[in-house]
Amino acid sequence: MAAAAALGALGALQAGRARLVAACCARLGPGSRRPDSLTGPRVSPATWARGWAPAAGGAAPWRGYSSEVKTEDELRVRYLEEENRGIVVLGINRAYAKNSFSKNLVKMLSKAVDALKSDKKVRTIIVRSEVPGIFCAGADLKERVKMNSSEVGPFVSKIRAVINEIANLPVPTIAAIDGLALGGGLELALACDIRVAASSAKMGLVETKLAIIPGGGGTQRLPRTIGMSLAKELIFSARVLDGQEAKAVGLISHVLEQNQEGDAAYRKALDLAREFLPQGPVAMRVAKLAINQGMEVDLVTGLAIEEACYAQTIPTKDRLEGLLAFKEKRSPRYKGE
Repeated sequence: MAAAAALGALGALQAGRARLVAACCARLGPGSRRPDSLTGPRVSPATWARGWAPAAGGAAPWRGYSSEVKTEDELRVRYLEEENRGIVVLGINRAYAKNSFSKNLVKMLSKAVDALKSDKKVRTIIVRSEVPGIFCAGADLKERVKMNSSEVGPFVSKIRAVINEIANLPVPTIAAIDGLALGGGLELALACDIRVAASSAKMGLVETKLAIIPGGGGTQRLPRTIGMSLAKELIFSARVLDGQEAKAVGLISHVLEQNQEGDAAYRKALDLAREFLPQGPVAMRVAKLAINQGMEVDLVTGLAIEEACYAQTIPTKDRLEGLLAFKEKRSPRYKGE
């Protein structure tokens, strides 16, 4: 009966995906529908590519979100300035609980992501830890043990939802893994576009040790990242990899020797983010959308998605600025329009 129910749910999900692909592949006129709405009003290509909604006003250099009174914020949101303007750093800061996912942290992450996805000034987001030696240890088991069975499912759904929100952010995201990333912590990293880690970092989906399975997208994102057979091996064994091993299997893009400050992965992530900054903002967003959507379908459909996404860049001022800068042999001054 459980298998039949799962198959029924799978059929519904496949039908929904088919509708999404059809919307992505449709020839888009003067504007496009928002990616989160198949029937909603059309918006201009530049607005669509910038992240679904314009944000008013500037952003403070630092923000913290918390619904509880604490001696320190569990999530620190920093908007970098000067030559790093456009880079935002999400720093998890629950030292006393190894940065594990609590109800409060999940709520703060959701609020932060909701603000970031509609901020057109954001160009790249780095997810890191503010706690030395720890990235994120997954779910807060001390909090989990106090939940009754009826509470566990909905809470795991909230973790899965916020991780999905991070995966769906319209700008490039980088996970800087300078320490332990287990269970939901690795699932958080898998939701990012790029992962970099220190050689001393430890990563694994270890849920089967607790007689459960990864519930934050790990069973889906890990095989899409390293292949089905190896993903099964790692999940079935609950094996933990170090940075070098993770690089060897393709789980991360870069591995660094840890430095005395304990932030080697973060520094590499910052270097990568700086490489992204000079590129056209609209192009970066639609490139990410084309890749993400295209990887879920066959090649022919993927090429149609690419064509639809490319079309979004043609009427932009940034494209004309890029051509003019090339002609004048100078650096382009893109505005995300």
